[in-house]
Amino acid sequence: MKDPIESAALQILNALGEDPAREGLKKTPQRVARALREITSGYGADMDKVFNGAFFKADYKEMVIVKDIAFYSLCEHHMLPFFGKAHIAYIPNGRIVGLSKIPRLVEAFARRLQVQERLTEEVARTLFKHLKPRGVGVVMEAEHLCVSMRGVKNETSFATTSAMLGSFQTDSRVRQEFLDLIKR
Repeated sequence: MKDPIESAALQILNALGEDPAREGLKKTPQRVARALREITSGYGADMDKVFNGAFFKADYKEMVIVKDIAFYSLCEHHMLPFFGKAHIAYIPNGRIVGLSKIPRLVEAFARRLQVQERLTEEVARTLFKHLKPRGVGVVMEAEHLCVSMRGVKNETSFATTSAMLGSFQTDSRVRQEFLDLIKR
């Protein structure tokens, strides 16, 4: 076994007192390695490829919202999952982005070891940098298994984070419109 993640998974099984040779665990190290590589595939994400040139001139001046974007990530503190929904809005400044690129952006950053706060900021700043809109707003709501499965074992809590840039930060009416619209 030369794969370092497989070797580590085997060590974990042994440390837990499991028998890695038993039927249900024989291929677990390989499955763990494949799963972790898939779950953390965002490290290799190239933002130019994520957006794939899908910026288009448009005279649209109102808010564009993509909400309820499902995401899954791993908490960098315990390597346990956290998952939830992202709500993202922007106000165009002469151009728009293909709507499918917004969930792809979320996925690119979620597929890394993360904290929700940084994930929220990275999505907002990247969209703001590449699209150059008047403003960007991002709200993320997530359940963290490191909170519900261990430690405090609170099964009902959700964490909410936000990042507001440009007009979403400077104009309280824009911010409030966004927050009102994602509640519907």
